[in-house]
Amino acid sequence: MTWVPGAAGSLYDVDNLPYGVFTRPSEEPRVGARVGEFVLDLAPLAAADLLEIAHALEQPSLNRLMACGLEQLADLRGWLIDVLTTDAGRDSAEPFLVPVGEVALQLPFEVGDYVDFYASEHHATNVGRIFRPDGDALLPNWKHLPVGYHGRGGTVVASGTAIRRPLGQRRGADAPEFGPSTRLDIEAELGFVVGHPSALGDRIAAEDFGAHVFGVVGLNDWSARDIQAWEYVPLGPFLGKSFATSISTWVTPLAALDAAWTALPGQDPKPLPYLAPDSARGLDIAVEVELNGEVIARPPYAAMYWSPAQMLAHLTVNGASVRTGDLFGSGTISGAEPGTQGSLLELTWGWHEPIGRDGRLALEDGDTVILRYTAPGTGGGRIALGEVSGRILPAH
Repeated sequence: MTWVPGAAGSLYDVDNLPYGVFTRPSEEPRVGARVGEFVLDLAPLAAADLLEIAHALEQPSLNRLMACGLEQLADLRGWLIDVLTTDAGRDSAEPFLVPVGEVALQLPFEVGDYVDFYASEHHATNVGRIFRPDGDALLPNWKHLPVGYHGRGGTVVASGTAIRRPLGQRRGADAPEFGPSTRLDIEAELGFVVGHPSALGDRIAAEDFGAHVFGVVGLNDWSARDIQAWEYVPLGPFLGKSFATSISTWVTPLAALDAAWTALPGQDPKPLPYLAPDSARGLDIAVEVELNGEVIARPPYAAMYWSPAQMLAHLTVNGASVRTGDLFGSGTISGAEPGTQGSLLELTWGWHEPIGRDGRLALEDGDTVILRYTAPGTGGGRIALGEVSGRILPAH
């Protein structure tokens, strides 16, 4: 049991301990861990205990910490649990607890490359049926490889950042039109953050996923569907996606998700051997989508077709390297049941069926979207993976 007030049994108990970067007035940003409704200021505490890893906790991003080896990270987590559950730890750590409400949370890591996948069979099938009602819902390659596209790392922003409605070209009756997107959408996703890098020319085996991925974040890949629909043939998403991607300010380490791993729904036909189909596992993570204070969907990550390890293996199978801070997203999380779709495009079935108490089709100026994530914790309860929020501002 932790001694931190209110933390025991909460979504941020000691079986969670996500990392983030925080600031206080007149102080430099540095690394903290969340426990209950507090942030533990790690740098001075680790320095007082003469931890070798203390220098990585003084940084304004998580990158140096994420690049540490598995042994160092496991030692840090063990030390954290010890100081938060023992009397001796309380004496040393209590002065470094700061209420969450007294800090400003920052973008937690310096983002390198950003890749987004399309790993939900239900989402891909729904989109196919909406746009190709007379054709095959899934294209021939979809069940043989995790489809993805390269996004824009420079427009990944922290939860709470306002999102400006993008401008762009849209299909018109006789010629393309230019103006603000009228089909602004969300994509409720899970993001995976690379810690240990790889070398150019090498590939990462699916079984080495845990040696390279530091942790996970909630992710909203904002999408301008009308811009996307006009531009994506033949090379895929571009300006309809690149204007903003929001992530949670807390990064949940993989060690906190030990109890969340689960079997995949099933893969047929069997993927090629480099995708390790016999050992592929998914994650039992529940997602909640809230629009203007109303929950409109609950997508289940356990329904995803492609596993996180398969996505990383495919991302690097051609020898493409990954760097500390690289981010890859799962693609929209959608389930088979009504109300489990992670995008407005699906929930409204192609902008034809209004949803929610306000009868929304697409996002309007002033709308606020919040994504929340929970997973089974190793302590028997549930843990939170943070939240991702954003409010829509009018186009310039």
